[in-house]
Amino acid sequence: QVQLVESGGGLVQAGGSLRLSCAASGRTFVGYAMGWFRQAPGKEREFVSGITWGGTTFYADSVKGRFTISRDNSKNTVYLQMNSLKPEDAAVYYCAARRTSMVASTWYEYDYWGQGTQVTVSS
Repeated sequence: QVQLVESGGGLVQAGGSLRLSCAASGRTFVGYAMGWFRQAPGKEREFVSGITWGGTTFYADSVKGRFTISRDNSKNTVYLQMNSLKPEDAAVYYCAARRTSMVASTWYEYDYWGQGTQVTVSS
């Protein structure tokens, strides 16, 4: 069993920053690729960013240059640093884990999910 716990969401003004964290349980983190997805009201869940077990990163075009994903394997934690936030970034952000070392951009290829953390961006 894998449990993911997200934190760091909140309300920011456009142009501001937030840092999301996702803590995974114990040794189950070993060898897993991790991803961040988001879902806004009335929208489908979309890929935001991912990181392989080896540390290779991937980003959706909409967040390239503004968001940075990283992982600290010693802490079983993945981070998403979000800068220059825009109103269109507002969504519930979900952390996901995949039982393979490579990243996927489709939600159904991930095995474990956190409960989500709300990000609200005011204009």
